[in-house]
Formats: sequence, structure tokens, C-alpha cells
Amino acid sequence: MENKIFKTETGTLLIAVCGLHMRGYPLEKQMLEHEAHFLRETLTAPHYQLFRLPTLPAKPGLLKSNTGGASIQIELWGMPLTRFGDFVSAIPSPLGIGKIELLDGAEVSGFVCEAYACENAENITTAGSWHKA
Repeated sequence: MENKIFKTETGTLLIAVCGLHMRGYPLEKQMLEHEAHFLRETLTAPHYQLFRLPTLPAKPGLLKSNTGGASIQIELWGMPLTRFGDFVSAIPSPLGIGKIELLDGAEVSGFVCEAYACENAENITTAGSWHKA
């Protein structure tokens, strides 16, 4: 199946968030400081696992998986490309920005986690969302 690229207005990048950057959580302010605007809630394709990383505060780690995956609830935000570099430079390891496949097959940029960080983290995939974990 060929992946579709989700289109947005010129000069804006779609960013998928699945945890502390979502509306109502402590890091939503970083989205707003970088002039991002909430677009909608959606789901990932059913190839992802969600982990509670052992950080303070706890953060979610979204990992694409060949087995044991599910659709995870995420939010899509639009961020001006001119603000994206500053935003990404503040993301701490083991998190980063990568491509996330949506339930409809489209791909967007969004928060992903390096696999090593999930090895000793709690798997909360069955919750389907950071909201329910």
C-alpha cells in the first residue's frame, strides 16, 4: 500500500502528538509558544505500541512495531515551518520526530521513541491513549 502524505496549508507542518504536548497537558504550552494550532484528534495505523517511559514526569513513548501493535489516539497540530526547528531542538532523547502512519494510511511527522527506551518501560498499548493510561 502506498502511503499518502497528509496535506496542510503552505508553510505549515502537521505534527502528531500523543502525550504531554496534547491539549490540557503540561507541554501544550510549547505547542502554543511555537504558534501551533490544534486541528483534530485521530488514530494511528494499528502498528504502534505505547509505553510509559520511566522519566520524571512520566512521558509516553510511541514505537512502531511489527507485532503487538494497536491504533493509538493522537492529536494533529499545524505548526509553521519557521518555528519547527526551534521546537525540535528542545525534544529530549529518547524522543524524536519521525513519520507516523495514520489509520487512513496517510503519513505525518510526529513524536516517536527510540526502541531501547521501551525495553524496560511499562507497555500501555491496551489503553489506546495517554489519556486512559
